[in-house]
Formats: sequence, C-alpha cells, structure tokens
Amino acid sequence: MACAPRRARGFTLIEIMVVVIILGILAALIVPRVVGRTDDARIAAAKQDVAQLMQALKLYRLDNGRYPTQEQGLRALVEKPVTDPIPQNWKQGGYLDPPVLRKDPWGNEYQYLNPGVHGDVDVFSYGRDGVPGGTGPDADIGSWNL
Repeated sequence: MACAPRRARGFTLIEIMVVVIILGILAALIVPRVVGRTDDARIAAAKQDVAQLMQALKLYRLDNGRYPTQEQGLRALVEKPVTDPIPQNWKQGGYLDPPVLRKDPWGNEYQYLNPGVHGDVDVFSYGRDGVPGGTGPDADIGSWNL
C-alpha cells in the first residue's frame, strides 16, 4: 500500500507576523518597567553600604572612644591609622567584613565628613552624577536619610 505524500506543514507569513507583533507589544509594556529598576537597585545598594559603614564607624568609636578623623577617613575601618590620634584598641582585621572599602554603585568613593553636617559624622555618596546635590538618581545618598 502506497502512502500519499504528506504535505509539509509550517507557519504562514501571517502567523509569524502576528507572533512578532504580540512579542513587540509585550516588550513595549515590560521593558520600560524593568529598565527603570536599575537606578532603584543602585540607590538601595548605596543606602545599604552607607548603613554598613555607619555601623562600622560606631564599632570603631566604641573601641577607640572617637570616630576616625577627617584625615584618617573611612580607610581607618580597614587599616589601622598611623596618624594622630592613633587608636589604641583598633580591632585586628578591621571593622568591615571583608576588610575592603567598596566604591558606590556608580564607581565613586564614599564620602566621609568629621565633624558631620547632619550628625557627629556623615557618610554619603554623591549619587549617579558624582557631584553634590541633585534629584532622583542624581541625589546624594547619606547617613542622614536612611
């Protein structure tokens, strides 16, 4: 018995165009929501880093009776200062785990002020633009607005 040859089945051009249009509509609805989240995630990471640095500074103060000077800066959390006042009870291994000073999510150094403008000390990032002030993702993210 001979079988009749099967007709090759595939998608028509119209079916493919409908699928492409549906994917385009979905992308137009979803992509803007996802793209805007990048700045939100970086801001949240910067706030978390600032909170961690403030906690480490408080531990430093408990051990040594004072915050690092402006000159000693945040580096005093990972390396024992060699400038006066030299901390007598500096914790071996530092106050950060791992003992590394990270940069903010935009690749800039975190800033430290002693005395601070908003508290005893201030730790902050200048945000996306890397300069003081700004709004939205360009706004400063500091220990005073956690």
